[in-house]
Amino acid sequence: MPTSVVVGGGCGETGAGLVLAGPPAVGATLAGVGELGEFLRSRRGRVRPADVGLPEGVGRRQTPGLRREELATLAGVSVDYYTRLEQGRDTNPGAEVLHALASALRLGDDERAHLHALAGQVPGPAPLGSGAPRPGLLHLLEAVRPTAAYVLDQVSTVLAVNPEGARLMPGLSERDNLVRYVFTDPRAREVFVAWGDMARDCVAHLRTVAAVDPTRPALTALVAELSAACAEFADLWRHYDVKVKTGSRRTFRDDTGHTFDLTSEILTAPDGQRLAVFRPTP
Repeated sequence: MPTSVVVGGGCGETGAGLVLAGPPAVGATLAGVGELGEFLRSRRGRVRPADVGLPEGVGRRQTPGLRREELATLAGVSVDYYTRLEQGRDTNPGAEVLHALASALRLGDDERAHLHALAGQVPGPAPLGSGAPRPGLLHLLEAVRPTAAYVLDQVSTVLAVNPEGARLMPGLSERDNLVRYVFTDPRAREVFVAWGDMARDCVAHLRTVAAVDPTRPALTALVAELSAACAEFADLWRHYDVKVKTGSRRTFRDDTGHTFDLTSEILTAPDGQRLAVFRPTP
C-alpha cells in the first residue's frame, strides 16, 4: 500500500503544508542491447576517411566508410575492444567511450541519444558554457509574444524572459532561478494557485538533472541553499520524485486576485536550455 508523507514547516511565515503520495516502485530496463553493434557498423560505413582528415590508405576498401582500426584510433580505444562492441561481445561501454565514439562518428544529437539508449545509458547534456541563451531560443522568445515565455537552463536559471513573462511572475527576472523563486519569494505562493503542484514539479525536475550530473556546481549549490533555507524543499528533495518537465496546465492569480489558466509548452535544446511558453488554455 502506498504511504503518504506530510510536509510542513514552510519557508517563513507564508509556508503551507503539502501532502505527498508515497514514491512509486522504480524499475530499470536495458533497451536494444543487440542493436548496438549494428548501429555502430551502419554509422561507421557512412563516414569517409576524408570526412575526418584521414587519407584513403593503401589498397581497395572492402566496405564503404572507415575501417574498424581507423575508428578505434579516432575514438581512443583499442581495435580489439571496438571489434567486441560491433560483434556484440561487449555491450556495456562506459559514458566516456560512447561520447568518444559519437564524436568520431560525427553523430547528430538524436543519433548520440540513440547510441546511449542502446547501451542502456542516458547521455549527459552538453555544458552550457557561459550560460548565454541560445540565439534561436531568443528569437522564439520574441516571436511568441504576446505569450509569456522564458529561456531557462538545466537547473531553471532564467537566461531570458519577455515582458509578458515578467508580468506573469512578478519578481522573477533574468539570472534569477525559477525554483528559488517558487520556494523563497512570497509572491510565488500567490501567483501559482496550486503552489504545491508547482513546487513538487520543480524539485522532481531537479532530480532528473541530478541523475545525469549530480556534481554539477550550479545544481549542488542550489540544492544546498534551498535545503537549508526551506523545510518544504528539503522534504521534497528527500521524497525523491522524478519528473521531466514537458508542459502542463496551471492556474495563475494576478495582482487583482483574478485567476486564469495557462498551458505551458516546453522546447528543449540539445544543450539542455529550455524555452517555456505559457499560452492561454483553450
